[in-house]
Amino acid sequence: MTMRLVAAELVESRQILPGQWLQSFHAPELATGSRAGQFVHVRTGDYSGLVLRRPFSINTADPATGIVTLHFRTVGRGTEWLTRVREGEQIDMLGPLGRPFEVDPRSHNLLLVAGGLGMAGVRMLADEAVRDGRQVTILFGALSASHVYPSSLLPDEVEYVVATDDGSLGHHGYVTELVPGYEAWADQAFACGPHPMLKRLAALAAGRRGRLGVAKLGRKRGGQTDPLGSTAARRKTFLQVSMEQTMGCAVGACLGCTVIGVNGMLRVCREGPVFAAEEISWEAIS
Repeated sequence: MTMRLVAAELVESRQILPGQWLQSFHAPELATGSRAGQFVHVRTGDYSGLVLRRPFSINTADPATGIVTLHFRTVGRGTEWLTRVREGEQIDMLGPLGRPFEVDPRSHNLLLVAGGLGMAGVRMLADEAVRDGRQVTILFGALSASHVYPSSLLPDEVEYVVATDDGSLGHHGYVTELVPGYEAWADQAFACGPHPMLKRLAALAAGRRGRLGVAKLGRKRGGQTDPLGSTAARRKTFLQVSMEQTMGCAVGACLGCTVIGVNGMLRVCREGPVFAAEEISWEAIS
């Protein structure tokens, strides 16, 4: 879908977790054609005193109703302003932006891994996968039970497994500790969350084929390897990650959102925010 500048009307706004909001907007131009992993760039109101737009993952998009949802945490004046927008008011959105998740057509079992607000990065992929008849398991990590994403906001068909740092709900420990129990079941994995979580997942994915003795998707004897970073290469990889970076322009000009890749600098807003795990130089990620 071509990037568009749209006036999105706020339909509903509610706080779903401490400091976290879920907002629904009527924006048919965005709801049609947006894909999981993409984002919008929101312009805050003139009275906020802020100049730069704010990036938000497209949490869900429903072409039938024209509704797009955003899930975010209040972290500063921009997001605080957004919580004060009233139902019926319109805000300026630019999108969809960025490259989406790529699911191999042969993949049937999808493992989604989210840490905290990272649920917003993978949430739409659950809808797409269920719609396409795939099996989905979501592994979610949070600090405590009070920060766990409500299961009522997920499709009924999804298996939802929770880990909390303090053990107040589900597995006591990090969400990455749950992954080895699903790596044989999963055809592909998709993740969004803190960089240490993604780094650990990348390490697990790198050793998966050796532990399970499985072949890499799409590789034929004598065939050529798809270029790193290409859609075809991403579609065949086991783990794709959505990187969260501070963005300025969100169109690739300011270079403010770069991460270090194995072949050089990568712009999260243009080459990402979704990457194959093999594209990132994880030793340079703190």
